[in-house]
Amino acid sequence: MKYPDFFDKVPSIDLQDPLSDFLGAFEEGKLQISYLECVNLAGHSCPTVAGAYLMALHGLKALYGTELPQRGNIHISMRESEAEGVTGVICNVISFIAGANGAGGFKGLNGKMSRNNLVNYDVPIDGEVKLTRTDTNQSVTLSYDSSMVPGDPMMQPLMGKCMQGLATPEEKKEFGRLWQARVEKILLSTELWDTMITITKG
Repeated sequence: MKYPDFFDKVPSIDLQDPLSDFLGAFEEGKLQISYLECVNLAGHSCPTVAGAYLMALHGLKALYGTELPQRGNIHISMRESEAEGVTGVICNVISFIAGANGAGGFKGLNGKMSRNNLVNYDVPIDGEVKLTRTDTNQSVTLSYDSSMVPGDPMMQPLMGKCMQGLATPEEKKEFGRLWQARVEKILLSTELWDTMITITKG
């Protein structure tokens, strides 16, 4: 499987998963989730997937500090409806990382370690996403803005040609390269993270 080299340079997210520990999937329930895994989940790499990943990375750090975030013990609230814009894409990535699901999620073992009913949409919050620890009820609200990382000017005309079926194989490849170059800058320009990601503790 070939993919852009920068995927492997994005910091992974360390977690502790009580369910994985109990069922022997990961020793002590300790695991890492990478950007590559989130790309596999979403089926693509784009500024939206990158932003969801960064919101999870920064939000969990703000919630847990030096502790390992407890996967499956985090509730996710989304400001918009599931069908609105890219809300579903963002929530899919964050819920995968956090181990949170809606009504159809894992129901738990004897009422413990459940993953269902941990996602809500249409919640009146000041940001895009709110993450809440189910053990302490502490929360953080996050928003993401990548407008300070513009795409190459050639992206739009190349995308138009690709969508119309007029692009050559070389132009299709160049469009993909330019698209991922913007995603790379979003994910690896650590000096811009504080500008792109807004965090409010609740």
